[in-house]
Amino acid sequence: MSDAAKIRPLRADAIAAWDFEADVVVAGYGIAGVCAAIEAARAGAEVLILERTGGWGGAAAMAGGFIYLGGGTPLQQALGFEDTPENMETFLQAALGPGQDRAKIADYCQNSVEHYNWLVSCGVPFKEEFWGEPGWEPPHDEGLMYSGGENAAPFNAIAKPAPRGHVPQMADKKIGAKSGGYMLMKPLADTAESLGVGVEYDIRIRRLVIDETDRVVGVLATRFGKEVAIRAEHGVVLATGSFAYHQQMIEAYAPRLIGRPAAAIEEHDGIGILVAQALGAELAHMDATEVAFFGDPQLLARGILVNGRGQRYIPEDTYPGRIGQATLIQQDNQAFLVIDEESLEAALATVTSTPFFRQPPTWAAETVAELESDMGLPERALQGTVECYNLHAVDGKDPLLGKKPQWVKPIGTPLAAFDMRGFTAGFTLGGLRTDLDSRVLHVSGEPIPGLFAAGRCTSGLCAGGYVSGASLGDGSFYGRRAGRAAAK
Repeated sequence: MSDAAKIRPLRADAIAAWDFEADVVVAGYGIAGVCAAIEAARAGAEVLILERTGGWGGAAAMAGGFIYLGGGTPLQQALGFEDTPENMETFLQAALGPGQDRAKIADYCQNSVEHYNWLVSCGVPFKEEFWGEPGWEPPHDEGLMYSGGENAAPFNAIAKPAPRGHVPQMADKKIGAKSGGYMLMKPLADTAESLGVGVEYDIRIRRLVIDETDRVVGVLATRFGKEVAIRAEHGVVLATGSFAYHQQMIEAYAPRLIGRPAAAIEEHDGIGILVAQALGAELAHMDATEVAFFGDPQLLARGILVNGRGQRYIPEDTYPGRIGQATLIQQDNQAFLVIDEESLEAALATVTSTPFFRQPPTWAAETVAELESDMGLPERALQGTVECYNLHAVDGKDPLLGKKPQWVKPIGTPLAAFDMRGFTAGFTLGGLRTDLDSRVLHVSGEPIPGLFAAGRCTSGLCAGGYVSGASLGDGSFYGRRAGRAAAK
């Protein structure tokens, strides 16, 4: 068969015998899949998860573990932070990009506290401690942190800042290797097991199976090259992850990420999107990407970040993902960090969550003019930027970009610069369009009968902008919705 024929839906009458049967079949055992399985099982359905690897977890188990929650969660309240669903919604509408699904954002914010309580009821632990320093994630087992630039310009003037990055407690964390995502997935996987959820590992979905009315009634998969047919009496939930590792899809939809996938796993090959698309599913925001910026936030906040023309372009104390998006998408991946010796030493002396992002400066100089020349910038380009910054920094102000006063001080000498060109990587945010019940929508706008989806194979809360925790947040939240809806 041609590649196109291999993903087109298969008619059920072509299946001679079903190898497995369940009420609800979930494709993918990451955060969206496990939450779908739990809720479907609690609704009385017999549930079977299909996982293409040899164990549960997916990208979620390897992540830092942020779940973006707010509106006044018990953790926020215990740590003295005031928040409301309306305040959370105001921020997210400002931060998540144009064309966003406002109904989905409102729904998520209004039910965020309930979702936090649900996670806790499933055994997910959160320590009542706040981490307030710039960083990628808490370096220890702190449970709450700013994770989206809520307390940085321009958002701190749009909505009342409140930290919403909820991180499961985990001892002996190793940032970038063993983080809170494991302690999010482990209790949920245990909960699914206790509910009798079945799992088949090393099995990859290939096609959807439909009946004579075009209702999805199962999937055709392969295991070690052998075809396996799985019937779903009530519905199929796609929770297969993003398309970050499907080269042709990246080239077609999100070319800025060519050669730079991260925060994803190779199993994120877009298969869930493709098999639903072959059935007429609508897509949304396929060009949207999260972009990580591999710089130490402690250094970034104390210096100034300039582009290839020697100009500042973003407040350096904001969320690193926002810096990454601005660098890759708006500045053609050109970035240099300029910092003086005193600030550099202060940053190096500070306990930070991201020591592996540190490297020696690329250039060091006694004057700004000398540094500018060494960097190959046009004469007076960097000097003009530093002069403008210092003019206002003596008063602790940054009227150009709004960096918070605590990080604003004149750039002195001697000073250094870090070449940070190409220090970006990311993952995709677009995917299948779904409704509030996680039903996959046809291009006609109608739900495709029997087909549900959640997680990064869908277009969730984010339409372009991003906050850390949005993927695990909307994946778990709408995974639950998918499980409940499919069970019906």
